[in-house]
Amino acid sequence: MIRFLIRLLIWFLAAFVGIIAADVILPDFQVSGVLSYFYVAAIFAVIQSVLTPFLDGYTRRRARMFSGGIGIVSAAIALGVTNLISGALSIHGVVTWLAAALIVWVFGALAAFLLPFLLIKKVADNDRR
Repeated sequence: MIRFLIRLLIWFLAAFVGIIAADVILPDFQVSGVLSYFYVAAIFAVIQSVLTPFLDGYTRRRARMFSGGIGIVSAAIALGVTNLISGALSIHGVVTWLAAALIVWVFGALAAFLLPFLLIKKVADNDRR
């Protein structure tokens, strides 16, 4: 149960980092209000966590050569659904949609890769004290 909660936290934080990065980098990508970042990241993380395994399984069975792009595709779809559901996210323009999917995916992937190391280091430092 603890591992599940840690993975859930990392998934949420990765989405949070990606959403903030896209908002800072792209002028036509906007999240309305400070608390809305948490709301948008939570919706995005849930949608992407459900969508990614589904798309990955589908491409492995039917189009193995597309497996590498599943993260970007699921990020784009999750952004679209989050935009429809939340009302706190607005993305304007095709280029912004494509760039947002790429930015959220890259920053989210980096955060998902680095956060476990930071959390483990923090826990290890606390255990030493």
